[in-house]
Amino acid sequence: MSMGKPMARYAASRRVGDFVFMSGVVAVDTATRRAVTTYEELPEAARVALQGLGYATGQLSVDVFEAPIVAQSWFVLERIRELAAGHGGTMEDVVKLVQYFRRLDHYPAYSRVRGLFYPNDPPVSTVVEVSNYLPGENVWIEVEATMYLPRS
Repeated sequence: MSMGKPMARYAASRRVGDFVFMSGVVAVDTATRRAVTTYEELPEAARVALQGLGYATGQLSVDVFEAPIVAQSWFVLERIRELAAGHGGTMEDVVKLVQYFRRLDHYPAYSRVRGLFYPNDPPVSTVVEVSNYLPGENVWIEVEATMYLPRS
């Protein structure tokens, strides 16, 4: 799995004063250019963490329905964590998330996964249903982030 650079011509993130603005992140493996849709496409540590939430059960009849949104939720939040770290920050510094969903009923699963990245207080957030405006029919979620990181 490769989270790498954006696949189009835009900045993944940009610092402006004390803020870092992150472009919308989708769960597309840049090496294969395909949307992540299974737990097997995630690192082992991610699968273990998701099992702790009751996901990645190993039961095909359950996982086939939950895996796409749960795996994509983990992927985009992990990419945001990586972008924050690249600027010297942490997820605690990410103060706002805008979450775009193809289907709003995916929000509860995403919210549970977000708890892995924000075990205490979640950031300010906005949730928007966008129907067919995400890049590719297998992309279920896109998340953009704003980080506050005062210069020392």
